[in-house]
Order: sequence, then C-alpha cells, then structure tokens
Amino acid sequence: MANVTIIGAQWGDEGKGKVVDWLASRADIVVRFQGGHNAGHTLVVGNQTYKLSLLPSGLVRGKLGIIGNGVVIDPIALLAEIDRVAAQGLAVTPETLRIADNAPLILPVHAAIDSARENARGDRRIGTTGRGIGPAYEDKVARRAIRVCDLAEPQTLDWRLDEFLLHHNTLLRGLGAPTFDKTALRMLLLDLAPKLLPFAEPVWERLANARRAGARILFEGAQAVMLDVDHGTYPYVTSSNTVAGQVAAGAGIGPNAVGRVLGIAKAYCTRVGAGPFPTELHDETGRTLGERGREFGTVTGRPRRCGWFDAALVRQAVKVGGIEGLALTKLDVLDGVANLKIGVGYDIDGSTYRHLPPGTEMQANARPIYETIEGWAGSTRGARSYAELPAQAIKYIRRIEELVECPVTLLSTSPERDDTILMQDPFAD
Repeated sequence: MANVTIIGAQWGDEGKGKVVDWLASRADIVVRFQGGHNAGHTLVVGNQTYKLSLLPSGLVRGKLGIIGNGVVIDPIALLAEIDRVAAQGLAVTPETLRIADNAPLILPVHAAIDSARENARGDRRIGTTGRGIGPAYEDKVARRAIRVCDLAEPQTLDWRLDEFLLHHNTLLRGLGAPTFDKTALRMLLLDLAPKLLPFAEPVWERLANARRAGARILFEGAQAVMLDVDHGTYPYVTSSNTVAGQVAAGAGIGPNAVGRVLGIAKAYCTRVGAGPFPTELHDETGRTLGERGREFGTVTGRPRRCGWFDAALVRQAVKVGGIEGLALTKLDVLDGVANLKIGVGYDIDGSTYRHLPPGTEMQANARPIYETIEGWAGSTRGARSYAELPAQAIKYIRRIEELVECPVTLLSTSPERDDTILMQDPFAD
C-alpha cells in the first residue's frame, strides 16, 4: 500500500486540516512528525468545528493517531486539547492515540524563555507564538531535554531537572525574568506522569508492524516548507524541519516509507507573523482576500497577511520539499476578482531571481515580478468536478502548474469536506 505525506508549500495556514481530514478517511493511521502546539488545523465535520494543535487530524475520523518523536509536546496543552475535543463528543484514549516515548516535552520554563527573548529583540522580533517550541528544540539538540520516558523514572527526572534549570534560570536572570523552582516543577511533572504515560510507547515499532501488515499511513506535517529551519525565510522560521525528508527521523521509520508527497498551497498566499512576504498586498484587494478567506491564525488568532500567489516561492518549496502533487485550496476566494497576479520571480537590487535567496537583506529587498491573468466572473465555490469550473479558473490552475513545475492533483473549493476535486489519488499504488 502507498503511504502519503502532506506538507505545506507556503508559510503555513494553507488549509492542510481539511485535506488531511479528507484523506484520513482512506488511511489507517495518521502521524504527526514535527512541530509543536504552534501548529493549527481547523476541521469542519458536519456541524462541528475542531481546532487541533497537537492531536493528529485523523482522530476525528476514528483513525489511530500517533505523535512522533519529532514533535515537541506541551503536556498541559495536550491534555487540555484532549479535554476540549472530549467536550465536543470526541473521546481520545490510549486506544486511539499513541505518543512516542522519546518525544521531548515543552515545560513552562520554555514559554517563559521564549517570551523573554522575544521581548528583548524589540523591533527585530521573529514573531514566535511564545509557546516555547524553539527553546524546547534547543534543549533536545543540547541533550538537556526532559522526554516523555523520563516521567517514568523519578530518579532520572531529579538530576535532569538540575541540569535543565541551571541553564534556563541563568538565562532568565540575564533577561530580567522570574526564575523557576525545581521542587514545584518536579511536582508538576510527577502529577502529569500518570496522565501522559498511558499514551506512551515506542511508536517506531508500531509503525514498522503496520507497514508490514500493509496499513495505509498518512504523515501530517505542521507549518510549511518556507518556515523550515533550513530552507525557509530564516530567521523568520519555525524551529524544526518541515520538509518531507523529516518524516523518517520524526516518526522513526525508514525514508522509503514516506510515500507520495502532497504539498498544500492556497490559490493566493498568506503569512502570519513577521518575515519577508514579497507578494503581500496592503490595498483593498489584500483586505478583500483576508475577509473572504476568513484569514485568522488557528493558533494565534492574529490576522494573516494576504497577497498574490507566489509561484517562484511554491516552485522552490516543490523542489526542496519533495512535493509530487499540489493540493490547491480556497480557489473560491478569488471568484469575481477581475485581474489576478502571479509572482513569477523577484527583482533584488536590479537583478532577477527565480527563487528567494537565503540572505536576510536580500529577502527583505525582494520585489515581485508579476504575470497578470484574467479572472473569472462565475463561481467556483462548492464545485466537485472540473466541468463545474469557469474556463478562466481552469486556465489559472494550468498556469500555476506550469510555473511551479508540479501538477495540481487536488482542488478544494470550500471549507466543506466534500467540496473537493480529485485529479489523482495519492494513495493509489
């Protein structure tokens, strides 16, 4: 059986939640492999709207959800999310959710460090969510992380906290922020242990057995390629690798299990937080896109910056992300826009580029080179076949395919799950 990996092809918030939900009905297992609770997926199921941050989206379809070791887990946020969806009628139990026992934890200290450092940056803020994701990844690499498995070993926890707090309390003092007490933090973790440990296991073994049994596995990415810590618009990025190559390390499977890679992109472009955005619109068109698309961050609640589709950016994401097919979402938001623009490259200090260079100043100075294409007067909203689309909308899609050098294999025409046009089944053998 073919597996499928879904990643964002822009700066996140592309509508991955709906696409994952739609594909999860055909999968057996859905796996989160990177990121933390700074990710946000909104799922509309009947008259219920689920806003998920850590829980794999497949849980709402009764599929087994797995949180891999590549995810940094805030146990308080996770348990609160489980309670929240339970209040909506979705029970999450150790039978439906498994967590990698070697996954690192996000503790209150991490959020304090995150906020203190962001405040110290002043005008050069990165725009983090302040949830401690970056500091938690730093601890993982520095080998001082507290992991899920450590909750089962109080004696290990004791000396690990000494090392942990020696580092972080020193930083907090230097930033003029309150420090943390070891006894209180230890008691918090020991209180969380019996609530979290029933979900924990070596998920790499479960995934190996599932593959051997021929199960279909859907790997669900968070954020997007242009927020990748290596390949994104650094330093305005997340703290993990978001490309499909991270699936193997972040889930504990071999690279040959990644399967087909589907990239998600909006028919226009948005971004939350700081950082370069060459095709951003500050005019009435930008406001219209934001209002029609209801562009507010699922996690942050902040308005998203809106702009034209940046084909040069998505082409770059296709290449470094390993994307084989593109899912284009929110096409209906462009209904009635007379003239559409597509970014095809950048002018940077008089030189032309087909990709966004890694230099911070060059990215800040990038000016889009546009191609204009006629819009359409008809409606695409709710279309479920190409035959229902206006001819000019099809032309727009075809031009995007040419520019990003990747076929559009799935099209979303509204937030409703079934308002989807499938051109190529990513699960097909």
